[in-house]
Amino acid sequence: MCELYDPAARKWAFTNPMLYPREFHTVSVLPDGKVLVTGGGVADDGDSGKTCELYDPSTEKWILTGSMHDARYMHTATVLSDGKVLVTGGFLNLETALNSSEVYDPSTGNWTLVTGMHDRRYSHTATILKNGTVLVVGGQNDSQILNSVELYNPLAQTWTITQPMKSVRYSHTASLLYNGEVLVTGGAISDNDATESTELYDPVIGSWQDEDDMHTYRVWHTASTLANGNILVAAGSLDTNIEGTIYSTELYNSTRKTFTYSN
Repeated sequence: MCELYDPAARKWAFTNPMLYPREFHTVSVLPDGKVLVTGGGVADDGDSGKTCELYDPSTEKWILTGSMHDARYMHTATVLSDGKVLVTGGFLNLETALNSSEVYDPSTGNWTLVTGMHDRRYSHTATILKNGTVLVVGGQNDSQILNSVELYNPLAQTWTITQPMKSVRYSHTASLLYNGEVLVTGGAISDNDATESTELYDPVIGSWQDEDDMHTYRVWHTASTLANGNILVAAGSLDTNIEGTIYSTELYNSTRKTFTYSN
């Protein structure tokens, strides 16, 4: 099922459901206002993990668009400066981590394979920087948790390794700050343990520095950039067990570079 939130009325309303049931998929708002959903699908149906759908808010209807070359779960999708969409990594049929990358062209509805990442990864993050490059951070592959970091150049369609994070992590968040830096928060650092640590990436010098820790260990949380440039970090889990689910929120002050609890 799908729902629409009206921020003016502060109410939810049902809209038409997608054509395929999905989990661990991605959702991207395109420049024309349509919404692209990629991958996920049904765990025992590999082909459904390749499928993609477009939601038209003017008609509230879904239509199929071009399928990806690889079935993907727990991947990322990033809208590039030219309106195309870069998809990276993920699980293939919930068994094998991918390093492959594809680009979706909304004008044709087709996908094109581009150069693959240096590392296979899922449960990572992908953030478009102010210069148009895409920063891919952390995640997991089949055997280890990663601290590796890569940059995608959309013009050259190439990947470059940049300085790794200080800590391994997956299912973390990455937020672009107004000054162009990227704040990474929390995530899992082992099969069971979450972290309260945060790191800041400076794209000018291509390096990481430790930031103020959050007050709470978090994995599978969210981080939203507010109009004033601060970051609201919400909920998640204290560890990778569902029993550790939390509802607390914290606010990162991008000027003071500190976290405070939010009501």
